[in-house]
Amino acid sequence: MPKPSAPFATPDVTEEAGTGSGHGLEARVIVYNCDCHTYQQVISLLCRYIPGMSSSYAFELAYRIDHEGEATVFEGEAEKAEQIASGLAGGGLRVAVQ
Repeated sequence: MPKPSAPFATPDVTEEAGTGSGHGLEARVIVYNCDCHTYQQVISLLCRYIPGMSSSYAFELAYRIDHEGEATVFEGEAEKAEQIASGLAGGGLRVAVQ
């Protein structure tokens, strides 16, 4: 195969490829039923610590927690999930980050 007369241009990097490790890993926050909080307390904590949470969706989650024993209340970046879980746990809720 003949050599090209001009060298190939190095392409500009427009997107960084990752292996899925490091910051930004997906995680979820699960809240478990503990029978020690009222619906209003759970709704208030969810609205306080989860960005964009509406009181109507927080009620729906509180209902699931009460009737199903647990509910996933947040899915997103691991760092944000840890912050949310910390706030909810500080309010007395039983939480886990997975």
